Amino acid sequence: MWLYLVALVGLWKLLRLFRERQVVSHLQDKYVFITGCDSGFGNLLARQLDRRGMRVLATCLTEEGAEQLRSKTSDRLETVILDVTKTESIVAATQWVQERVGSRGLWGLVNNAGIAIPSGPNEWMNKQNFASVLDVNLLGMIEVTLNILPLVRKARGRVVNVSSIMGRVCFGVCGGYCISKYGVEAFSDSLRRELSYFGVKVAIIEPGFFMTAMSDSAMLSSKAQMLWDQTSPEVREIYGEKYLASYLKMLNGLDHRCNKDLTVVTDCMEHALTSCHPRTRYSAGWDAKLFYLPLSYLPTFLVDALLYWTSPKPEKAL
Repeated sequence: MWLYLVALVGLWKLLRLFRERQVVSHLQDKYVFITGCDSGFGNLLARQLDRRGMRVLATCLTEEGAEQLRSKTSDRLETVILDVTKTESIVAATQWVQERVGSRGLWGLVNNAGIAIPSGPNEWMNKQNFASVLDVNLLGMIEVTLNILPLVRKARGRVVNVSSIMGRVCFGVCGGYCISKYGVEAFSDSLRRELSYFGVKVAIIEPGFFMTAMSDSAMLSSKAQMLWDQTSPEVREIYGEKYLASYLKMLNGLDHRCNKDLTVVTDCMEHALTSCHPRTRYSAGWDAKLFYLPLSYLPTFLVDALLYWTSPKPEKAL
């Protein structure tokens, strides 16, 4: 009985491997639009797809970022300035893409742009702190998608949304980041089901902890200290200086926990764009596969207990 089961699983793995190795034809004729290419995953993916011969349309927030990217790529790659929080910027970028792809449509949309700060305990935050992250990570992504979608549908192409393992498990003290990534998961699921009727495939990338500008420990610590300084005396008394010290120490330790090999993530993005049979979800990084993803399936009370005993405690906690 067990032998048959092992054989069945083995055959399924071989079939999956065979299917996932099938590559879309004529990649050199396909256009891919990527947001957030100043640095990190977006920058590396743009260079990676350019080396593969695809026609990359990369967006950057700054002209400096755009110039640096163009200096490292071929003449095929083109850049445009895009602020995903501004409707007029999105509309202008959409028109720019339309002029380049013409009647063939857009093969790939990669929603990569994102920020992680400000983040901290909820009581340290205000509404605007949450909104500033949601505007980029969720609402900006939605508006870009809605504007670009007709071009993707025309090509029967792909939408790749960058979420996070923190869209599966919320650790607290994350401000709007976890909220935005849970939203990315929900929007991607609904989008995938709606677009399946048109032959468009939607993939979600769920990285673990990687060394990018968003995980810069010095910046995270600095912003956390600013939030602390802006809280009321009552809140500072409840949490206490020891809590602040422990929290800042945790943030400063991120550099040692983050994977520096960003190709682990960009390879997943590339596969989602170039494979005939892309996955629905890509968990990038061993921490995501072996810890955070399994953690998301555990009973809630066990996850709560684990995080309770491993997190800093306010001085006036029960």
